[in-house]
Amino acid sequence: MTIKPGKPYPLGATWDGKGVNFSLFSENATKVELCLFDSSGQNEQRIVLTEETDFVWHVYLEGVLPGQLYGYRVHGPYEPQQGHRFNPQKLLIDPYAKLVSKPLEWNNALFGYKIGDPQEDLSFNDQDSAPFVPLGVVIDTSFSWGEDSRPAIPWHKTIIYEAHLKSLTKRMPGIAEELRGTYLGLASEPVINHLLKLGITTIELLPVHQHVDESHLVEKGLTNYWGYNSLCFFAPELRYVVKDSKLDPLAQFKTMVRTLHSVGIEVILDVVYNHTAEGNHLGPTLSFRGIDNCSYYRLVSDNPRYYMDFSGCGNSLNMRNPRVIQLIMDSLRYWVCEMHVDGFRFDLASALARELFDVDKLSTFFEVIRQDPVLSQVKLIAEPWDIGAGGYQVGNFPVGWAEWNGKYRDAVRKFWRADLGMLAEFASRISGSSDLYEQSGRKPYASINFICCHDGFTLLDLVSYNQKHNEANLEDNRDGQNENYSWNCGVEGPTDDPHVLQLRLKQRKNLLSTLFLSIGVPMLYCGDEMGHSQKGNNNCYCQDNELSWVNWQLSEQDEELLQFVCELIKIRKTEPVFQRRKFFHGRAIRGSEVRDIRWLDVNGELLTDESWNAGYIKSFGVYLAGDMIGDIDEQGNPIQGNSMLILFNSSESPLSFTLPKRREEKPWTIVFDSADTEFSQKEKEYPGGSSYMLKERSIVLFRGYRLNEAKS
Repeated sequence: MTIKPGKPYPLGATWDGKGVNFSLFSENATKVELCLFDSSGQNEQRIVLTEETDFVWHVYLEGVLPGQLYGYRVHGPYEPQQGHRFNPQKLLIDPYAKLVSKPLEWNNALFGYKIGDPQEDLSFNDQDSAPFVPLGVVIDTSFSWGEDSRPAIPWHKTIIYEAHLKSLTKRMPGIAEELRGTYLGLASEPVINHLLKLGITTIELLPVHQHVDESHLVEKGLTNYWGYNSLCFFAPELRYVVKDSKLDPLAQFKTMVRTLHSVGIEVILDVVYNHTAEGNHLGPTLSFRGIDNCSYYRLVSDNPRYYMDFSGCGNSLNMRNPRVIQLIMDSLRYWVCEMHVDGFRFDLASALARELFDVDKLSTFFEVIRQDPVLSQVKLIAEPWDIGAGGYQVGNFPVGWAEWNGKYRDAVRKFWRADLGMLAEFASRISGSSDLYEQSGRKPYASINFICCHDGFTLLDLVSYNQKHNEANLEDNRDGQNENYSWNCGVEGPTDDPHVLQLRLKQRKNLLSTLFLSIGVPMLYCGDEMGHSQKGNNNCYCQDNELSWVNWQLSEQDEELLQFVCELIKIRKTEPVFQRRKFFHGRAIRGSEVRDIRWLDVNGELLTDESWNAGYIKSFGVYLAGDMIGDIDEQGNPIQGNSMLILFNSSESPLSFTLPKRREEKPWTIVFDSADTEFSQKEKEYPGGSSYMLKERSIVLFRGYRLNEAKS
């Protein structure tokens, strides 16, 4: 091994075929040591980095090969009250490590201070943490991508499936036992077939960055199952790796992406850049804290011993430091360029926009992404809230971003729960939430519509429980949201009552129908297409067991619902009125009485202002004009399709609904009624002006075939 000065860029460990360049940013360090370990993680060799350029410490080691294990020891003042927490007894993980050697092993040596000392973090711990810390691994990035290309699904044709990789695959029939819960398991034929059967275009995976199980969970025999506690922003999570595979961990992840791309499915990653696994001032020293605490973390300005916390997890990354912005941008580009992912969902994204204290949609983070030639071209989704003051920012993210629309979720749940006064709010949400997005120049795709997600009740639990039941989390049922806008249909939890079971099935059909017939981008949570239950637990973040793993032993009702969802998605993908790229205007077109959207009362007449303001109305219809979409396709031709009529009734009583008349006396054809057990097998026609008996708590879809074409 020959030691040379090396270069400050790129950051991290970079193998060039002859050796490895190591570089690490630390503005306040006084000395940096690169620590090399043998393949067993022992026999440490320390190399002092004598070269420093613009606060980047660097060295080149000729003869070092991929597979080399390494870490850093960083020297400097240990002055927590000044924000400095350097401790060279702590072996530190490279923030740019592309792979780590093992999971973290909890031990008191991981902490920069003495556990149990009366001075807490003001004390100094000289125990060596190297035996317990994951080591960075030098990688060879080569991989045969073949003809892999990004599916590049347009936003208006996107159908997202949110899934935890292990939950989806752990119990799925047909997957080899050793592949269950792994990247390769997600790339297996049974998963591919299920996604294609549904009609999914995009899978959104819960975090796959290497993360840490918090010590308090480990002590209880639990884990951070969801993974929202990142340690390394470049390294794939080892627990999803097949141990005895010929493919290394990076190749396994890449194989998963390549396989999904080959069938036209995009891969979006849920990423957590708002905080790290090092926690608050009493947390461990694993990486950033020991490398340069003042640079990487947002500290309380008048008492830098403590951390600003916008995530509820103890710390917040310092989005005011250019090197932190660079770290996040480099991580994002790495996952796009090297790992070929198609986009990102940003956890607690409001925290990333807090340059001072308030959330700022003109922040550096958003501006840098907007100007980036790579990242500006992938799908970007914000979870538009954090726990800080003013953190709820639905509708306030900049052009180019989509958002999880929490207002959509709540309005739809409340409407089908039969809450009063929901008509106007519900109508706004299902028609694209123009009140949230249009004024700032954004399009309907800005609204990621969802009923359920990983955080909260599953769909079956939403219609089976009035209250959360999180006892299994061992927090005395204090964790998780208290208000879920759920309704148990008359019985709390499991029941054998056939009436209740049938009502719950119908309610799920109502909710899912609303989701896939709404304007915006629909997101389906894994397992909700069947009947997965978490037994009322609305916060399964720590449950790596059958509470979280999707149950593939389907009942008769599960099979019925699955087929129903497949048909729903097929309708969405074939009917242009549900794939709008522009907002509705509801105005008359060229002086005629035809509008692109019409809101109807039970008499088939336009809803009046009095009706809109009446808090008791729970039944109405919406007419979508297929010949008035007002958009063009890729060839510049006008987009036209069938007109659609949706009838909603969330009330407890059936009612007679008068169908609106169509031009040329054309009839309506029923597509489905959620009160029936299956989609209409025979196309039954209903003349405009006739009455349809709309059953209690139901949704009905009618198709009006294009006037200039025969129905097919």
